[in-house]
Amino acid sequence: MTGTTAGAAPEATRRPPRGRGTELGLTVLAVLLPVYGYCAVGLAKNGTLPPGAAGYGAGLGAFALLAHLVVRRRAPYADPLLLPIAVLLNGLGLVLLFRLDLETPDHRAAPAQLVWSTVGIALFLVVLLLLRDHRVLRRYAHLSVLTALALMLAPVFFPAVNGARIWIRAGGLSLQPGEFAKVLLAVFFAAHLAAGQQALVHTGRRFGPLRLPTGRVLGPVLTVWLLSVTVLVLERDLGTSLLFFGLFVVLLYAATGRIGWIAAGLLLASAGAWLVGRYEPHVHARITEWLHPFASIEAGEGPGQLAQSLFAFGAGGVTGTGLGLGHSVLIGFAAKSDFILATVGEELGLAGLSALLLLYALLVERAYRAGLGLRDAFGRLLATAFAAVLALQVFVIAGGVTGLIPLTGMPMPFLAQGGSSVVTNWVIVALLVRMSDSARRPRTAADATADATTDTTADTTADTAAAEKTAPGPVPATTAKSAPESAPAPRPLAAHAEPDAP
Repeated sequence: MTGTTAGAAPEATRRPPRGRGTELGLTVLAVLLPVYGYCAVGLAKNGTLPPGAAGYGAGLGAFALLAHLVVRRRAPYADPLLLPIAVLLNGLGLVLLFRLDLETPDHRAAPAQLVWSTVGIALFLVVLLLLRDHRVLRRYAHLSVLTALALMLAPVFFPAVNGARIWIRAGGLSLQPGEFAKVLLAVFFAAHLAAGQQALVHTGRRFGPLRLPTGRVLGPVLTVWLLSVTVLVLERDLGTSLLFFGLFVVLLYAATGRIGWIAAGLLLASAGAWLVGRYEPHVHARITEWLHPFASIEAGEGPGQLAQSLFAFGAGGVTGTGLGLGHSVLIGFAAKSDFILATVGEELGLAGLSALLLLYALLVERAYRAGLGLRDAFGRLLATAFAAVLALQVFVIAGGVTGLIPLTGMPMPFLAQGGSSVVTNWVIVALLVRMSDSARRPRTAADATADATTDTTADTTADTAAAEKTAPGPVPATTAKSAPESAPAPRPLAAHAEPDAP
């Protein structure tokens, strides 16, 4: 017995690897690759190294190192891939904007993007330093939704830009409030659905393969979603409205485990797209261009933006023309925003484009992994929401510029011009780092018992309140309907999973 106890003690006290050394090495590589790309652009365009190459590398490296040190101190068990991927994507975006700025000297986007990137990294640090537990955000669900609706409504009072009212402009400063609203709405959706997760599954009436929850359970979330989408449609911000709809459907599926919500979401999205595309002139024009991208060429009017984008992808081939040697600037004013992916396809080729999309896929996968490892329903749904936001944005943008689906105006995360977008994405990464630290942190038996007791108590309280609100009358405590044990909910994200290995 003594030998067994002595042999088991080291296993119980052994500290699992944290992955901070791996993160540091990958962060250094994530800084070196954009610096190499920055130098390659200068050599290709002017035959010399850019004069600011050393400063660019030093600045990006200093911010990345500072972020790593804060993660090491405040979130030592966080996923080691999240920060390097964000640094690499942000650095590549700055390189691409610098490359396109050389073709448009009167309209430079890289300096402003660098400032916004600095603000985003600063907020990344603030979130990690001040937010010690992601569950604190659950207390501010109602404040989050009120702030989100106010932000989305604000652009109505400002002039339209390119046919859409999605910007707030004051002097030389411009903001896109919808980018910040998506984080706040994700917090509200996750908090409300986590509170009524059991009621979503066990209450309501069946309608085909779906069990429709009662209005008291689903009503607040559905109302907020309808209000937000209505405002966005009036502002012609159809890309963000599509993003919010996808977020709503994904979280319903994650909370209930019922695939019928995905099917219903696809049907509703198709019907909505048909109606909007038929009766909204701006969207109808985009659908027409998507169906006939070369019609303007045949009419002798020259290629449109989508046609130029397809030409750019075709010219890139497998290996690309090389950084600085393409002609994607011919796409026009949207080359630095909606169509920046065309520059990647032309100058880095199919190989570079595939690598970039794999980076996004890896970022989404790590976000889902963090959610699966968390022990609280709110954290699981919030991580799922952020993963869905990133995945939907990449799919919609990549599908639009390649002609797979009609184009909608949204910025590519970290890559495209857009200060609001890059700041918001850094905040999302900070929250994912915090949640992954909670998911991967080793727990003692006492901690696991306390977590399970707290989670069960919260779920039971929420389910009891929901049952009292939705029941038509008093139900005896001995009936089968009042016993949650008689019909366990399918909770694919509710299992108390152990932290994943580094």
